[in-house]
Amino acid sequence: MLSGAWGSDQKTRIMKRALTIAGSDSGAGAGIQADLKTFAALGVYGTSAITAVTAQNTVRVTRIQEIQPDVVAAQIEAVLDDIGCDAAKTGMLASKAIVEVVAATLAKRGVPNLVVDPVMVSKTGTSLLKEDAVAVLKKKLIPLATIIAPNVPEAAALSGHPVTDSESMRQAAQEIHALGARYVVIKGGHLEGPNVVDLYYDGRNFEELKAERVKTRSTHGTGCTFTAAIAAYLAHGLPPLDAVARAKEFLTAALQTAPDIGKGFGPLDHFHAVHRA
Repeated sequence: MLSGAWGSDQKTRIMKRALTIAGSDSGAGAGIQADLKTFAALGVYGTSAITAVTAQNTVRVTRIQEIQPDVVAAQIEAVLDDIGCDAAKTGMLASKAIVEVVAATLAKRGVPNLVVDPVMVSKTGTSLLKEDAVAVLKKKLIPLATIIAPNVPEAAALSGHPVTDSESMRQAAQEIHALGARYVVIKGGHLEGPNVVDLYYDGRNFEELKAERVKTRSTHGTGCTFTAAIAAYLAHGLPPLDAVARAKEFLTAALQTAPDIGKGFGPLDHFHAVHRA
């Protein structure tokens, strides 16, 4: 685990800081809750701006209440005015208006190390991003991203063509990179096979990151956890590819030790390192 440094007087610990801009999950497996747990597990001080409140558990999402866009912006500004951040990530943004205000605020403030998780659909199939927001996401938010990390269905939606194998993943990565993100990571968990292969693209070269598929029903919040871990490692100063590789290792361990909670897709074990100690 990476840890914070100490100030020159040896009394004040200097922690890296990461901001998550996402929805709240009442079941605490995904969203803001998963992000903050991941930040804490990786020795980063986490802050948040909540975009929507969801009533959900491991089985279903029953209600979604969007937060007013100006309130979302006010949360971001309040954090940055005082605490600041060394990295940030976006998750569920819900609507066109929220995407617009988040992009405008992040651009104005010059937030470093932005990881965009283009959350579109929940694990249980509920839409988490309105259709008219996708074009704004592509035009205004993705160009700000240090790393964008869609899963296979999201990569298909952003690129405009099906993603079914390694070749179509590479084509989608190139097309998403052309939208302005510096680095693209396509999460391969939706594709079949004994291994989960994530594709990393830096605009010139591809890297495949492989891990043996973990057989578990506790997969709620995998995308949130993965991208939060990327943001945490970027906050610690790791280069992008290293941050992605370390985040994948963290996610795999969280899946391997996931507890049996709930009747549906259960949460991960974000504090697996502590539990193993």
